[in-house]
Amino acid sequence: MPSSKLKPQVNPKTFKGKFCTGFTIALLLIPAAFAVDGKEQNKDQQTYCKYLTEQAAAQRELLITPNAVVGVTQPNTGLPMQAVWGVSGSLANVRKGVLTMDVARKNCELYGASTSTQQDIQYALPNLEKQALQHRLGLIQEASANLDTLLATTTKMVDAENMTRPMAFALQTTKIKLDADRADTQTKVASLYAPPRSDRPLKELVTEKQGREVNEQKALDKLSRQNDWDVALSVGGHQQISPWVDSRGAYGEVSISYNLASHAINKHLDRAADAYDEWKKVQEGDVIGNADILKQQVTDGIAVQDGRLKALREEQKQIESNLQLVAAAETTAALDFRNQLTTAQLLLKIEIGDASFRLDRLKEFLEKNF
Repeated sequence: MPSSKLKPQVNPKTFKGKFCTGFTIALLLIPAAFAVDGKEQNKDQQTYCKYLTEQAAAQRELLITPNAVVGVTQPNTGLPMQAVWGVSGSLANVRKGVLTMDVARKNCELYGASTSTQQDIQYALPNLEKQALQHRLGLIQEASANLDTLLATTTKMVDAENMTRPMAFALQTTKIKLDADRADTQTKVASLYAPPRSDRPLKELVTEKQGREVNEQKALDKLSRQNDWDVALSVGGHQQISPWVDSRGAYGEVSISYNLASHAINKHLDRAADAYDEWKKVQEGDVIGNADILKQQVTDGIAVQDGRLKALREEQKQIESNLQLVAAAETTAALDFRNQLTTAQLLLKIEIGDASFRLDRLKEFLEKNF
């Protein structure tokens, strides 16, 4: 507790003026608020940042605002009991208040970068799948139109008794398969949730997220280092109360402290920052690990579609070779065989177009994002 023993004593008006000025400057240095661009952040990120800002602002006010001191003290020099009043504060706390807002801002930026990158990774394959399914619908529509033309021609030949009804029924069966394929594909498109992704490559988003993590760790490290030192300030007045004597006076105190373990503490903080960086690179569920998993999935998908496409093209060659043999078909059996080959070619064209589209999109995605 303050007492008449405290040294050095200073002019209370001068000391109080400097003390208040210091706090005023500190308040001006603290950002009043930090806003996140609504165009780049979704509602989840905005509300989280608002919550984080208010929490940090409350902690800042607690740190930078001086404490009011009122009490009674009995000096250990045998002097009469005195009442004391005044304010006390800490320059280290003022600095912590400024850095607390900076930590909150860095945390907010990291949260935005992490959630955006994670969303892009999570919905990368669903987006590619939805594009492929929509492309397949176009292929089915084209094949269906060609089949309708073939079916109309065959129906005329059946009416003219140049072909049998079972031959036309085979085409109708293929039509049913195409309609079922269309309905199934439309159902998949409707049930697949694939929000729009960022136009930026994943490698850029992951790098940015890592940079945000480094910035946040630096801000936290800087805040932790403020515990190494302190300059405590106290100013106020005192009044003898036992016995009561009109002896009001002022007191002022400045104390400087430094933690002798600061060097060792800072070394541990540096190692902790390095360990955190290494942990994030291997953490299950973190964007870096998930990006590596996505890359492997895309690479495996390319291999699968490439093998599928090669097999389909081999089948296509066989069908085209057989079609050449019945190009000038005149007999009923030859016409029936040609229709079967044509319908198989239509179905095969859908699969080849689908495989080619998927393969191209996967290769394009891999090249752009990794």
